[in-house]
Amino acid sequence: MTNLLVLHGPNLNLLGEREPDIYGALTLAEIDAELGKLAQSLNVTLKTLQSNHEGILIDFIHDYRKWAQGIIINPGALTHYSYALRDALAAVRLPAVEVHLSDINQREAFRRVSVIKEVCLAQISGRGLRSYLDGLKMVVEHIRKDSVSPE
Repeated sequence: MTNLLVLHGPNLNLLGEREPDIYGALTLAEIDAELGKLAQSLNVTLKTLQSNHEGILIDFIHDYRKWAQGIIINPGALTHYSYALRDALAAVRLPAVEVHLSDINQREAFRRVSVIKEVCLAQISGRGLRSYLDGLKMVVEHIRKDSVSPE
């Protein structure tokens, strides 16, 4: 069994009502449900957390660092300035994928900068729900590829 953390940053609890023209109509619960279905089909266990507080997200990463083999994270606005979150991801040394529902590279200039992506395997943005699903698949593939011992 593979164990993964899924972190949702500030304001993602308002998905479905928050700027649906940018973020889509799915709620966070619907995104988590779709992730759960994919995880089950891949024999993966997820622990998910949404918080509007940077320290809570960091504590979650620290608390589950020995349980998890990887991380999917949508840091929300923390993407652009949270060196503390970046350092937490770097410190635990788990493969992580940064995901965003909207295409941050096509948005305001400040949203195009990520201090998180340098400590992640990849950044996936602009695919809506697919960003999360593709991120989950990417982390699982990376973990399982690395766990296969050479002959």
